[in-house]
Amino acid sequence: MQLGMVGLGRMGGNIVRRLMRHGHGGVVYDRDPKAMNELAGDGATAARSLDDLVTKLTKPRAIWVMLPAGEPTETAVMQLGASMDPGDILIDGGNSNFKDDVRRAQGLAAKGVHYLDVGTSGGVWGLDRGYCMMIGGDRAAVEHLDPIFAALAPGEGNIPRTPGRDGRDPRAERGYLHCGPSGAGHFVKMIHNGIEYGLMQAYAEGFSILRSAGGNARPPGERYDLDLADIAEVWRRGSVISSWLLDLTADALAGDPRLDGFKGYVEDSGEGRWTVVTAVEQAVPATVLSAALYARFRSREDVSFADRVLSAMRKGFGGHVEPGKGGG
Repeated sequence: MQLGMVGLGRMGGNIVRRLMRHGHGGVVYDRDPKAMNELAGDGATAARSLDDLVTKLTKPRAIWVMLPAGEPTETAVMQLGASMDPGDILIDGGNSNFKDDVRRAQGLAAKGVHYLDVGTSGGVWGLDRGYCMMIGGDRAAVEHLDPIFAALAPGEGNIPRTPGRDGRDPRAERGYLHCGPSGAGHFVKMIHNGIEYGLMQAYAEGFSILRSAGGNARPPGERYDLDLADIAEVWRRGSVISSWLLDLTADALAGDPRLDGFKGYVEDSGEGRWTVVTAVEQAVPATVLSAALYARFRSREDVSFADRVLSAMRKGFGGHVEPGKGGG
C-alpha cells in the first residue's frame, strides 16, 4: 500500500522506514528539506507541499499526520482535508486531545473523508521494535488500512499468550487495536500516558530512597552504600517490577551512575494533564497519576513560592529559622 506522511521527526520518519521495509510505499513532506532528502534516499517520494503530497498519492489516499498536538496538527488536518476526496483517509498519529478528534471527524465526514485517530507508542525505538497503536474511527477505514497497521505493529513476538483470549480480537496480541469510534484511540493513548507518568514517578522515587540510604538521616548501623546500576539490573531479571521503563533506567544508570548529565527538569505532555482533567470530569479517583503530574510541575522550580510561604509560616508560629539564615 501507499501512505503519505506529514512530519518526519522522531517517529514520523521511522514509521515510513518501517513501512518501506515491509514493501509499502511512502510519500513524505516536512518543512525540513534534509529530513525529506534522507527518506528519499531510502526510497520514499518527497513532496514540495501538502497539496503536492495529495496529488502524488493514488486514490483512495491515506495520509498520516505526525505533528505536535495543537495548532500544527490542526492546520495540517484542515488543509489536507480541504484537498482530499470522498473515500480518502486522514490519520492523526500524534498526541491530540480526543475531543479534537471527535470535532475533526464530524467535519471531514461531511465531505466523505474518513478520519482516524491513532495513539502511537514506540518512540525512537519503534523502527526496530514496532509501534503499539490504539485506533479510533470508522471501522471500514481501519480495516482498509490493516496492512499498514500490521506492518507497523510489533507482532506477537515471544510474549506468551494470555490465557482465555480465544475468540477475542487477535490484533491486540500483535500490538494494535481498533478501540472504538472517533476519539477512542487517543482517549486510550491519553490514559496510557497518564499511567506512564505514575510508573516513571514510582521508579524515580524508589531509586531516590535507595540513593539516600547511606546518608546521615539513618542510624550508623543502618546506612547502605548501594549500587543503583546493579540494583536496576537485578530487578530487570525475574522481578515483578520489571518493565521497559526499568530497562531504560538501568541503561541510564550504567552509563552515568549519578545521572550528572541530567538536570531533572521534567516536562509534561498534554496527555498527562488531560488524563487528570478527564478523571475529574468522570469523578474517578486518580491519586497516583495526579501526584505524578504535580511532581513534574515541581521539578521545574528551584525554590517555589509555596515553599517560601511554608517557611514564613513556620517562622511566624514557632520561630523556626531556615538553615543558613541568621536568627535573633
